[in-house]
Amino acid sequence: MRAIVAKKSGPPEVLELREVDKPTPKDDEILIKIHAATVTIGDVFLRELGFVLLLVFRLFGMGRTEIPGHEFAGEVESVGAWVKRFKVGDQVFGTSSGTKQGTYAEYICLPEERKNGMLTTMPVNMTYEQAAAGPVGGMTALQILRRGKIQPGQKVLVYGASGSVGTYGVQLAKYFGADVTGVCSTTNLDMVKSLGAEKVIDYTKEDFTQSGETYDVVFDAVRKISSSDSKGVLNPNGVFLSASESTSETSEDLVFLKDLIEAGKLKAVIDKRYPLEDIVEAHRYVEKGHKKGNVVIIVVADS
Repeated sequence: MRAIVAKKSGPPEVLELREVDKPTPKDDEILIKIHAATVTIGDVFLRELGFVLLLVFRLFGMGRTEIPGHEFAGEVESVGAWVKRFKVGDQVFGTSSGTKQGTYAEYICLPEERKNGMLTTMPVNMTYEQAAAGPVGGMTALQILRRGKIQPGQKVLVYGASGSVGTYGVQLAKYFGADVTGVCSTTNLDMVKSLGAEKVIDYTKEDFTQSGETYDVVFDAVRKISSSDSKGVLNPNGVFLSASESTSETSEDLVFLKDLIEAGKLKAVIDKRYPLEDIVEAHRYVEKGHKKGNVVIIVVADS
């Protein structure tokens, strides 16, 4: 099968398209034909990770795999004898966390049950490309916003509202009943407003801390501001949240997101699409730090 292989850390050029052996599922595993994957800022970070830091990450069960990539959408091609929840032909999406192979490949084997990572059937109203762009950003925004215990009518500001986590953050805060303000650059104002933000602030022209507005929740979706930056705009008992906070991956949360997608309450934002063989260009683009929503890698084009 075709796969992207990275034998060492470094710039995007360490990613090479190669032919590797197609995996064979064990009794408790599912063989999935991957149609689409993504490039996240986390993928860029792991690609650049030095040897010492890589050893530290591996102590906590994380780290770089020889075939990179984290989230995906695809079709079940075969199942092991012990598998009960999935069958051949199921369209699925999720992450590869806790396994030895990433998602920049034509096939992947995943255990039906695992401590890390998540897998479930795809939303019926999404393409493979859209579904691949859902698990990481959606789950991160969901788990962190839940900590804010948002109540209907509260005011929520999402800083970095046009990124992967931010676009889901705007939509989820709106779903929880909040009055949402998004902060982004000039070119993304209309897009963020289309996601449900009642107000958008262009950070290149206006400092949200000087607007005179106050909020019940400030959510930094891009890890670029601190709690002290937002102290003056938080209401009494207001909460500062950041994408730098730890999250865990659960299939239960992925199913929750899937239900919202099928109900028309949540959608994926895709900035660019690249074929698998252009993975270097995709990583170059993402590491610039200006992507809108998600960058998708097409492994098998949607029919």
